Amino acid sequence: MDLIYLTIIWFGVLCSSWLAEKTKLTATLFFLAFGCLFVNLGILPEESTPFLDGFSEIGIVIIMFALGFEESTTNFLSSIKRSWGIAFFGALAPFFTAYSLTLLFWDDTNIALICGLAMTATAVSLTMVSLKSEGMHRTAAATGIMTSAVLDDVAALAFVAVLIPIASGTEQLSIEMIFLVIGKSLVFFALVTLIGTFLFPKHTKIFGIELPFLSKLGIKDLLGTQQGSKGTLIVLLLALLIGLIGHYFGFHPAIGAYMAGLILREEYFQLRDKPNIQYYEDVKTIIDDVAYSWIGPVFFIVLGSKLIIETDIFVSLIPQTIILTSCLIVTQISSAALAARFTGNFHWHESIMIGLGMLGRAELAFIVMNIAYVDYSILSREAFYTLMFTAFWLNVAVPISIHLYKPRYETADALVNRDSDYSI
Repeated sequence: MDLIYLTIIWFGVLCSSWLAEKTKLTATLFFLAFGCLFVNLGILPEESTPFLDGFSEIGIVIIMFALGFEESTTNFLSSIKRSWGIAFFGALAPFFTAYSLTLLFWDDTNIALICGLAMTATAVSLTMVSLKSEGMHRTAAATGIMTSAVLDDVAALAFVAVLIPIASGTEQLSIEMIFLVIGKSLVFFALVTLIGTFLFPKHTKIFGIELPFLSKLGIKDLLGTQQGSKGTLIVLLLALLIGLIGHYFGFHPAIGAYMAGLILREEYFQLRDKPNIQYYEDVKTIIDDVAYSWIGPVFFIVLGSKLIIETDIFVSLIPQTIILTSCLIVTQISSAALAARFTGNFHWHESIMIGLGMLGRAELAFIVMNIAYVDYSILSREAFYTLMFTAFWLNVAVPISIHLYKPRYETADALVNRDSDYSI
């Protein structure tokens, strides 16, 4: 049956790509829609199989690696200085919006905490895939969104570790727990930084200490195995290894995979005995094809299949869904845009695009919902479905709003660049 389900999903991927081309919208929107359609028609199972879960997990890991692979490490690090405010205020506003409204709806502090947490983390991959489909994934706004979203996810993962046990009543909040979570986060990012700064470029010194054995561990030598023919295999292996290290430290493997792509540089794909030959573009083409054409899309269709529409539940929760979705759209866009303008010094058109790009709720939101509803029974059925519907409409809003705002963005960007040229 798993192969039949995969055949159906790939048919949906093909149809989505065709519809995206005809409508000029991102295929991601249609992936989600087909997943929802298939499960509610009974074509896909309501309970995803281990095979589909595993396949979709590989998809999101590869998507995140592909996005990091395209990004410049220097741009990412420099963008953190501009993006901290977006991450902070862009997460704080939706958290308190969701917390306040759901507390009003169901008068349960634990449910409200989980709802606030689920609506905090931005859907990194959904936004970046939407931007890529519009040819905007290399803009300053895209870098700001990516950096802020990663920072949001890191913070959200820390809060998941702290709040879930508290909300479920299995543990009490303690200073030791908080410091443990913070410490694990710092150790993971320090480890990745160490690998990217010293090990990959094959430095023989770390902080002034001579370590001769590092001379044999440079990534360029490894990637050059068999004249670079194993380059794709090696970078995917690297993505999974760092993803697993991230998972060990409590992060989603996709975050680790993104960091793996981020610390790889184009110059590493140059053969030592043939310096004029680079195979970076060949590897990148294969990675992009896997991530955006046939494995990555499975994640989004499986994600869409989580939304099972039951008429009585759907009708009864329409008011809560409309109120929560509308308020989150307003607070998310305004908080992220204002933070981008006044703490990150982005132009207004970039700030608005960042606000729009921060709307999505996918990977981490559904992880939080699954843990709280299935594993710990913290969420009520009504709260779970309200969050599901809200996340779905927020996800739908991302590609549509980016597509609709793109012409205004490009016009404003051209004016800014023209004025900059004149000033020079």
